Order: sequence, then C-alpha cells, then structure tokens
Amino acid sequence: MRYDWSPLWRSTIGFDRLFDAFDEVQRTTEDNYPHYNIERLDENRFQISVALAGFSPDQIALTAEQNVLTLEGRKPEKDSERVYLFRGISTRPFKRQFTLADHVEVKSARFEDGLLVIDLVRQVPEAMKPRQIAINGAQPRQPERIEAKAA
Repeated sequence: MRYDWSPLWRSTIGFDRLFDAFDEVQRTTEDNYPHYNIERLDENRFQISVALAGFSPDQIALTAEQNVLTLEGRKPEKDSERVYLFRGISTRPFKRQFTLADHVEVKSARFEDGLLVIDLVRQVPEAMKPRQIAINGAQPRQPERIEAKAA
C-alpha cells in the first residue's frame, strides 16, 4: 500500500527536511484553488505565492494563529455592473490553511503582479540554539624539569 503524503507536504512550511524523501509523491485531486507555490529562499526563509487574480486586498483575510496560517478570500455575491459572455477567472470563496513549523513567523504579505506573496522566517530563540559548552577539569600539568648532572 502506498500512502499519499502530498496534502501534508504541500501545505507544510518549515518541515522541509522531513519531507525531502517525498519529493516525487503523486498529487491528489483535492480542491487546489487558489493555486500557490511554496519556495525555500534559504535555510531560514520561505515564501508562499498565491495566485489571486480578480481579488483585492480588502477581500482577503490572512491570519496566523499558533502554527497555522489561514488564508481566506470572498468576493461580493453579485456583480451587477458587468455582463460576462465567458467567465474563466474564478472568484469563488476559498479557505486555504498552511501548517507552520515551530518558530516560523509571517514577516510580511503583499500583492505583486496578481500574486499574494507571503514572506516567512524561522527564528529560533537563542536559548534553543546549539551552543558550545566549555569543559572544566583539572589544571593542565606543568612539564617536569629534569636536572642533568655534569659528567
């Protein structure tokens, strides 16, 4: 039996080392709206880009609570000013959640070329970072002096 880890892998930020082995995992047919990318910029910085064509910043809510980042969007129900012959740009309401690893924080969010770009940073507290411990012990011995006698 083969397990599909992709829903967990694709919406989890900061756990990337844990899921490196699942890089080739088959994608599921879950609701994938809106489309997004998760990018690791370096060891402690990540970026989520979400395609939100047709949405404005006031129609989007971004909430970080504990280790969950929630993105919600809702357009007004009726757009009475426009008559569409074809409507291919989806503007349906959505809710997308991302699980964040410990100490991963949202630093900023901005709209850029039709994308909502969310910057994340892993900031491990100093008390939790590895540190070098000095080992105390006996004082180093002084070399013994050997006195030679003249022959």
